[in-house]
Amino acid sequence: MAGVSRYEPVDSPDATTIFPYHDLTPPEPGDVYEAREVVRRYLPRTPLVRSEALSAETGADVYFKREDTLPTGAFKVRGGVTLGHRLSEEFREAGLIAASTGNHGQSVAYAGREFGVPVTIAVPGDPNPEKVAAMERFGAEVVATGADYDEAREWAERRAAEDGLRYVHSANEPDLVAGVATAGLEVLETLPDVDRVVCPIGGGSGAAGYCLTTGAIGGAEVVGVQSAAADATYRAYHEGHLDEQESATTEAEGISSRAPFALTVEILRDRLDDLITVPEEAIWDGVRDVLAEERILIEGASASAVAAVRSMDDVAGETVVLPVTGRNLSTEKLRRAVAPP
Repeated sequence: MAGVSRYEPVDSPDATTIFPYHDLTPPEPGDVYEAREVVRRYLPRTPLVRSEALSAETGADVYFKREDTLPTGAFKVRGGVTLGHRLSEEFREAGLIAASTGNHGQSVAYAGREFGVPVTIAVPGDPNPEKVAAMERFGAEVVATGADYDEAREWAERRAAEDGLRYVHSANEPDLVAGVATAGLEVLETLPDVDRVVCPIGGGSGAAGYCLTTGAIGGAEVVGVQSAAADATYRAYHEGHLDEQESATTEAEGISSRAPFALTVEILRDRLDDLITVPEEAIWDGVRDVLAEERILIEGASASAVAAVRSMDDVAGETVVLPVTGRNLSTEKLRRAVAPP
């Protein structure tokens, strides 16, 4: 196929393929302001709502940034429309391809529909069926392949190289990071005196975005959180490497990855205040309790931040923001989360 050699994968510094069009230059706060002009054209502003239950429990003023109210039910669509708006003409006919456990895929699929670009999404062999259905409703072709996200990612990278498609990495994309970071600007406009943001980390784009905004601009402490059952980025951040882990066994698919990613890890190492892990059972306690007490449906990824702030003994008196990164919890996991012990 003409052009394949031009997109031949090159050696990666982070156990994932980097294509020549993947600029690993970290965005700066100014890039986020530019992305906001794009995001405003395609997406609504999301609310910042005080959690009465968590505020009472922790002694802090705890707020949810309700990214679940976006059209895809998750924060990543901010990055999808930013990248789609800026997509090179050479890829508008060939199309986009990505790997995802669901929310990144919905973001790319939504952008594809918005800008008239064909989209293929690779998902793990046992995906969240509701997320697959949502991607297909946005017009994407969904291909189930591999045992986990990282095997699906490898398939998508090969397909991109073979067919000359624009591979949309879930983290090594400055436009995606700048786009999702616009949520942090909204936080500062509503709540300029925020002390701490506690953010789930899978690939790290969301936490990197808060580092560039509430951290760099607002002076807030930004703390990332992973499940102890999927801690590749935690290890990369604390140990100073980009080594892929052998497994990621968390059931919170939004933060399930065996590999850290170069662009976001660079931002996190430079700007993140801390990265912690929480036990898997505490995540699902968070899903259940937020639904019962707030009547908000959150994914396991979002609940990792709930679990983290509950574990902190130094937040009393602070103003704390927890991003509700997504609402797309499968029916099966919801039933298990709320089932009597």
